[in-house]
Amino acid sequence: MLDETITGDGFYKMIKAYAAIAEVEVEGLCLHALRATAATNTLEHAADIAFVQGWLRHANICTTRLYDLRRSRPEDSPTLKVNY
Repeated sequence: MLDETITGDGFYKMIKAYAAIAEVEVEGLCLHALRATAATNTLEHAADIAFVQGWLRHANICTTRLYDLRRSRPEDSPTLKVNY
């Protein structure tokens, strides 16, 4: 059986490749920004932080709280600096 798990680096390279095809500039976007965006979005839609902790495979819930950007300034997020 083939292990089809993708690494963080592989995922980032895939995002950059698709962005290049779509002619979208993703400078400053990184895997941690994508994870934080996904975690924040999930929490905004009423997910329990313990669920998100397990989903992100964090050993400590304090790490998951660092990914929760609901109280931060969204304009500072690298994901909002993507130019279309």
